[in-house]
Formats: sequence, C-alpha cells, structure tokens
Amino acid sequence: MSRVNRVALTTAVVAAAACGPKPPPARVSPSPAVAAMPSEPREQTADQQVVHALSRLTFGPRPGDVEQVRKMGVDAWMARQLQPENIDDARTDAFFANFESLHASAAELQRKYPPPGQLRNRLGGDRSKLSHADSVALQESQQGLRKLTVEIESGRIARATSSERQLQEVMTDFWLNHFTVYIQKNPQERYHIPEYENAVIRPNALGKFRTLLEAVAKSPAMLIYLDNALSQADSNRPHLVAGRGGRGGGRGSLGFGRGGRGALPPGVTPEMARQIANRRPTGLNENYGRELLELHTLGVDGGYTQEDVINVARALTGWTVEPPQRGGGGFVFNPAVHDAGEKIVLGQKLSAGRGIEDGEQVLDIVSRHPSTAKYIAFKLVRRFVSDVPPQALVDRAAETFTRTDGDIREVMRTIITSPEFFSRAAYRSKVKSPFEVVVSTLRALGAQPEPTPRAAQLVASLGEPIYGHQSPNGWPETGDQWMNTGAILNRINFGTIVAANRLPGASATSWAGAENLRNAPLEKQVDGVIAAFLAGEASPDTRAILMSGENPFLRSPAAMDTAALNPVKVATPDPDPMMQPVARPPGPGQGPLGTGVMAGLGRLPELKGLPLLVGLAIGSPEFQRR
Repeated sequence: MSRVNRVALTTAVVAAAACGPKPPPARVSPSPAVAAMPSEPREQTADQQVVHALSRLTFGPRPGDVEQVRKMGVDAWMARQLQPENIDDARTDAFFANFESLHASAAELQRKYPPPGQLRNRLGGDRSKLSHADSVALQESQQGLRKLTVEIESGRIARATSSERQLQEVMTDFWLNHFTVYIQKNPQERYHIPEYENAVIRPNALGKFRTLLEAVAKSPAMLIYLDNALSQADSNRPHLVAGRGGRGGGRGSLGFGRGGRGALPPGVTPEMARQIANRRPTGLNENYGRELLELHTLGVDGGYTQEDVINVARALTGWTVEPPQRGGGGFVFNPAVHDAGEKIVLGQKLSAGRGIEDGEQVLDIVSRHPSTAKYIAFKLVRRFVSDVPPQALVDRAAETFTRTDGDIREVMRTIITSPEFFSRAAYRSKVKSPFEVVVSTLRALGAQPEPTPRAAQLVASLGEPIYGHQSPNGWPETGDQWMNTGAILNRINFGTIVAANRLPGASATSWAGAENLRNAPLEKQVDGVIAAFLAGEASPDTRAILMSGENPFLRSPAAMDTAALNPVKVATPDPDPMMQPVARPPGPGQGPLGTGVMAGLGRLPELKGLPLLVGLAIGSPEFQRR
C-alpha cells in the first residue's frame, strides 16, 4: 500500500472512531434508574436521558450536575432551563463586575481607546517622530484594545463555563453563530461586539424571533460587518431627501442644495443635511439584504429572487450607525440616504414615500414567512438532535414556530421533549466544536471562570477563534466538517495540555472525586476517570488506552504526517497582535497553518498517574461527542 493510501486509510479509521457508530459501552458503576416523566415513550434509559440533556442543553456536566438533575427529574430541569429569567445567576454576574466592556458604550470605548492606526494618523503618521506624550497615548490605545479583546473572548468562555442559565448560553452560542459577525471586519467592529452579545443576542435567545431579528438588524456590529451602514439609495432612485446627484421623490420628501435650504424632514439635522449635500455617493450595498434572506431567515432555497435581494437592500437604506464623535455610535435611521421608491418584497408591496417603516415591514415579512419557520426549525433540530435532522421533528418544530409567531422558547420545548431528542440514535451522536471541547473540559474539572486569554487561545488553536469566522455563514454545525486528521491530533494534544495543568482555572488533580483516586490502583483510577469524565461509559478501545497510558494514534503514520506539517514551536509575539489579521485556519477543526494546539507551550512535564488518565479521557472519542 502506498504511503498516501496508508495515511488516507488511517485518517478514515480515526475519523470513524471519532464520529461514527460506537461499540457497546462498558458500564462503570451504573447509577440507580429514576422514573422519567416523558410525554411520549423514550428510547434512552433514565440515566442516559440525564446525561443526554446535560450534554446537549449545557456545555457539559459539572461535578454534581448528574446527581442534581436526577434528583430534580430531567423534565423538571429542562422546564427550568427554558425559563432562564427565573434562575439566579448572581455569582456569574459578579465575575463581570470589573469588565469595562460591559459597563461602557461602544462610543465611550472608542473615544478612550481609538484604533491605533487612526490615532497614529492623527498624531502625524511617523511613529519615530512622535512626542513622548503622543507615544504614551498610542501605547495606551493599543493596551486598551488588547484588554477589550481579552474581555470579549474570556467573557464568552466564562459565561459558558459558569452560568447557571446553561440553555440560554447554548442558545446564545447558536444565535451568535447564526448571526455571525467578524471581529476584524474593520477597526470599529470590536467596540460593538460586547453590546451585540450582551444586549442583542443573549436577552433574546429564547424570545420571539421577530424581536431578535430586529435587534440584530439595528445592531452596529451587524450593520458594520455586512456593510449596511454604508448603503444608500442609488442616485437614480427617489430619496426622502435629495442631495447632490439625487432627486426628491415620494410623500414627505423635500430637496435641498449645498446650503441645506428649506424645511428638513423629521430626523434630519442641519449638520446631516450639509453632510448629505456634499457626500460622495457610494450607492446601494446588497450584502446585508442578501444574507438576511439567505442565512438569517428564508435559507438559500427559501424562494426569494435576486430582485427580492435588491429590494430588501433598498428598504434597509438609511439603517446605519451614528459616528462616535457625535456622541452616539449606536443605530440611527438616516432618511437622507433612504430609497423612498416603491418596492416589492416576496410579493408584498412597500409603498413609496416611507422611511424606516420599509425595513420594519421587511422584517415582518421575512420573520413570518413559511420558509423561515422551516429553516430555523431545521437548524435548531440539527444543532440539538442530529446532523441529519429527522424531517418529522423539523416539521413539528416549524409548525410550532408558525403557530406561536416565532416563539423560540416554544420551538425548543417541542424539540427537547420529543422522542427524537431522546432516541438511541441521538445519544452521543454529535461531535463537539472546539469551543465546546474547551468549555466542557473546564466544566468537567469544576473550573472557575478566568479573565485570562489562554482558554480562548486554545479554542482558536483547535480551529474556532471566537468571533473569528470571516464569512457570514458561521462555523460548521456538523461533525464531519470538524473532524480530520489534524483536528483529531490537536484534540488529543489538548488533553495532554489539560493533564499538564496548562488550562487556567482547571486542575487535572483537584477536581471533585480526584482525592479518592490519587493513590488508588490503576483499575480503580480508570473506573473513576470514566465515571467522572465519560458518564460511566467507555468503549473497550478507550478503556484499553487508559489502561496502557498511551494513545496509539499518536504513533500512526497520519499523526506523524500531520505533526510534520504542524511543527510544535514557540510563537514570536507580534508587537500589536490585536490590530493584525488573525491567521486563517486551513479548514474547520485545524489550527493556524504552521502551528498546532501545542504551539507556544514549551516543554511539558512528563505525565503519569491520574493526570495522564484525565488527559487521555479528554482526548477520547467519547468526550469529543455530545
């Protein structure tokens, strides 16, 4: 067999072990069964239902969670998680008390920490000729942006790790991926991301879809990311306010020249009038209109046309962001750049002469469209049940979406109380994303939230940098796109990092129950680790790896080839890493080319005993599934 074929075969075998059908598990210290209270018969045992609910509706169980859910009853626990507003999360909130990004507006952050490039230009451009005071101001700006970025990334991980409102956090993760934004779109984007996550997505994650959709549509983070902040009516279209190159048109419009003469429509200040009169026309930008239909609502096969894309973009002209120097930095509707002509969107007429009402009617139309109900239902079932969503459940979830006018909470109730959710086929069938791998590890070890960047760096090195997906389609939702030879090697090596206590806030030797295993015989240690980290279930292969203390994949030809492509090395820090482009991974699940999850760690200590078993368990296929 050729070397290439041998590598391909090894890769296929390992991927099948990570993603494919599982051998019958070896049970370790089974827990007493409890009576479930399902509305319909469920294929999973009572114990499996508890483990399954914790693996899908949280970022993984913490020590004691299985016992707590078993005592409460899985159905009662799920009902509680569907009402996050009734769950006390004060301890998590206290962690964020000193996060400046949560207590200052985007405009305040940008005024305090202006983008270094812009500040450098204002100070003269040549860094070597700056005064001492100007150099200090530039350094403070760079340090402030680093601090802001660390707060953004560590905050995501901290809430996912420690929040008692776990389903809300999982749904926040889902919607942040569905309505993805890219932190390096331009220098302004990162100032708006804290508000985007904490005021737009999280509070609406289990609310009405129409409310969530409008909050996203008016968020500066999305308007900047998909360029709608720059979109304005083409010069040949009727405007509510006519500037140079435009013409008045429609009810309520009134033109003005360079001097801004004449009565101005509501919402147009004299300053705005002068700016529009002298603006350089940029024209219509279709980016947000297209993604609103293709990715946010109807889906690519949802029945819209290119003409619909254009008319949606026309309806959303004027939905922009107020410049921070004017004291705002938030959403503003600018009637002076709005296309006031008549439009037809998905067969419905938008009358001429209107302003912000055009965009709001578009949101009404698309949020209540049958294709949106099907598309959102499909994505939710895929996330929570199976990479290949059962069509019957998708149909029921879509019917709930339509019947409740897009009530996300009720759609989720339909999904997570269904027989399909608690089927044998669904159990441990989903592969964790890199974010889920790191957070579930922190939770399994009972870690406390940390304000350091290390956990976020590990998420990025596993292939999923936080707010780092450049294109608007978000990170993959199916396991086949996460698992490849390099990704498997990185995940196994991540277990080694955890075992070496290089994951801040977590300890491979101090987790709940570890004290009873430190000096125990190997067999008892293996049983204890399987019970603590693998819900008491491990395949014969995984048990054999734990008993031997070595993962054979690390010696396979495929792993050696991957190691050659991704050598372990200590990275040289960039003088201003927060303002440089993030290295793009070659594909989901792989870290930046030329590095690996071990990069920058230096020499790790020799691992043995209980820490070694913990690391091997975290790198096992069972832990990589949810």
